[in-house]
Amino acid sequence: MIVVVISTIGLWYNLSLSYSQSGNDPLEEARTLNAEIAKLFKVARYADAIPSAQRALAIYEKVLGPNHLDVATSLNTLAFFYDKQGRYADAEPLYKRALVIREKVLGPDHPDVALLLNNLAALYDNQGRYADAEPLYKRSLAIRKKVLGPDHPDVAFSLNNLAALYAQQGRYTDAEPLYKRALAIREKALGPDHPDVAFSLNNLAALYNDQMRNRSLIARWQYAKKCLATIIPISQHR
Repeated sequence: MIVVVISTIGLWYNLSLSYSQSGNDPLEEARTLNAEIAKLFKVARYADAIPSAQRALAIYEKVLGPNHLDVATSLNTLAFFYDKQGRYADAEPLYKRALVIREKVLGPDHPDVALLLNNLAALYDNQGRYADAEPLYKRSLAIRKKVLGPDHPDVAFSLNNLAALYAQQGRYTDAEPLYKRALAIREKALGPDHPDVAFSLNNLAALYNDQMRNRSLIARWQYAKKCLATIIPISQHR
């Protein structure tokens, strides 16, 4: 199975931290909600996290205004939970609104903009809307290369997702060099035994397996699958 990644988690920790020294009473509930959301995410209770995420968003909008960066983060978080529940029509406008806020406040080439581009692209990808997803994945990749450099793990992240999009369409010759580049970056930056290397091996070997090619890599795939089986359950996207 070829897998792609949505990246959102950990963002509410930043929200909680940013107000940890604030005496602002209206935000106390939001901090509590964010802690609850984080706990529910860790045990994959995404549906249970939605009411808390909705309430936290409402608080941030009221206290900080509709165009604050922390509102964008809260929108992204709620959209993620909708996405995980297959509620794509609910998730899409939230991702889009969060993207608009971040582009306006941070500029079009900020890494946090790239993250939201990736998430919106993955939403489209999940629905088979490949023509909508591709330019967003490409723009996310371009931003990360420009800002972080060509050998950053986040660049590998974007390469993997774009390659997976191609693979799902049978565009194997487009997917292969991207998977290879992602694998090379991860092996160099993270070491050969890192879980993300296993994910890259999984994706590249699955591509070859679909074409009955490169048996030596497929053997490494079997090893990678065993490694992945020992990892704490993660998002369906990777």
